[in-house]
Amino acid sequence: MHWQAIPIHIIDFEGSRQTGILEYGIVSLADGQVRTAQTRFCCAKQAIPASETAQHGITDKDLLTADPIDGDWELFRSLRSTGPLGAHHAPVENRFLKDVWPHPGRAPDFMHPGESMHTWGPWVDTHALYKALYPELESHKLSDLIETFELQHVLQNLANTHCPPERRHLHCALYDALASACLLMHLGNLPGFEAMSIPWLLTHSASSLEKKTDLLQRSLLR
Repeated sequence: MHWQAIPIHIIDFEGSRQTGILEYGIVSLADGQVRTAQTRFCCAKQAIPASETAQHGITDKDLLTADPIDGDWELFRSLRSTGPLGAHHAPVENRFLKDVWPHPGRAPDFMHPGESMHTWGPWVDTHALYKALYPELESHKLSDLIETFELQHVLQNLANTHCPPERRHLHCALYDALASACLLMHLGNLPGFEAMSIPWLLTHSASSLEKKTDLLQRSLLR
């Protein structure tokens, strides 16, 4: 299945285990392009420490009228049912989701069309992908990859279109999701990647050799 054949939903969360999800950003790619983008604040589990605010810029005052993340169950379940989820360093986003909802219910297995599973993953992970493809780079941080591959202009144009004016920089959920989406679109446009597939992305996004081997073996046995 070609990577543009179904949506890929890139997600970023801001928050922590203690405060919970304070903000989410979701970018849905279709036909290799950004089709929809959405973001909102979510009420915190507890007061936000100053050290956390220094990272993402979100204060308790920002969340006074925000609803809990729990109310977005149908949104995240429907995303998982229509295409694989993606992120930059996906284990973090996967943990955030599992802390709220342990699993999405019955969901498609995009490695094996026609079959189902009960997990939020496997994920498309731009951090793992770029680390596998460009191991020689000193850093695979989101901001450094955007700079290395000269994607700042593309990212800023998307941010100006989709992000709230005060949330158009790093460590804002939708901005970071757009940055990850830029990296994925860049990869799909590279010479030699014209036939990039969903199973290839999922396999090379696996966070460990053991997981990668398991995905490959499952493909070979079917």
